[in-house]
Amino acid sequence: MSETTFMGVTRAKIPWAPVIDYEKCTFCLECDKFCPHKVYEVNREERRLVVAHPEHCVVFCRACSKTCGPDALSFPNKTEVTDLIKRLRKEEGA
Repeated sequence: MSETTFMGVTRAKIPWAPVIDYEKCTFCLECDKFCPHKVYEVNREERRLVVAHPEHCVVFCRACSKTCGPDALSFPNKTEVTDLIKRLRKEEGA
């Protein structure tokens, strides 16, 4: 089985996944319903959504955040992540 990569870099080395602001999150679950990659898991007992599988998030995708009315989702800085990917490509010889 081959390792998942993005632009020649091992996906696990790329810090791209949503961050949930629990002060804003209303537990509407629209982001979870929208995302086909199963990034989120629902903890019904605590009424809390968690980013359970950040490695499933498509690098540079922010589509789930567009479904979030209270604007409770944020993502890493795209420029910083792009710079990291470039550096890792050089290091890994991609």
